[in-house]
Amino acid sequence: MKYLHTMVRISNVDDSLDFYCNKLGLTEVRRREDEQGRFTLIFLAAPGDEDALIELTYNWDPEEYGEGRNFGHLAYAVDDIYALCDRLMKMGVTINRPPRDGRMAFIRSPDNISIELLQKGGSKPIEEPWASMENSGRW
Repeated sequence: MKYLHTMVRISNVDDSLDFYCNKLGLTEVRRREDEQGRFTLIFLAAPGDEDALIELTYNWDPEEYGEGRNFGHLAYAVDDIYALCDRLMKMGVTINRPPRDGRMAFIRSPDNISIELLQKGGSKPIEEPWASMENSGRW
């Protein structure tokens, strides 16, 4: 397992980049615009530490986050998302967002922190029972 990033929701791209980059000194590593999902992802890192990222998530449709809602999730790359989710389920962990696509799943910690699991090297072939498994709760 490898730590990937921590996601923070932002309400203004320019203000956030001014703070994180111009004031704090982080640098933009990559950016992804998703017109269908209506969001922008901006990945930042401290110079020389590009393996520990902050993901700034800007949702195009305005939303009032309040304290705590702006923190999104922790993310880890995993060797076999199906095997890990199966093992977690057998140990009593709820899979809030099953890996239906063979690539991404979400679980929660005992303190309700959302954790994203991402398949290393791209998606695995779609398999049951994951393909037809419904979401459970929020992630």
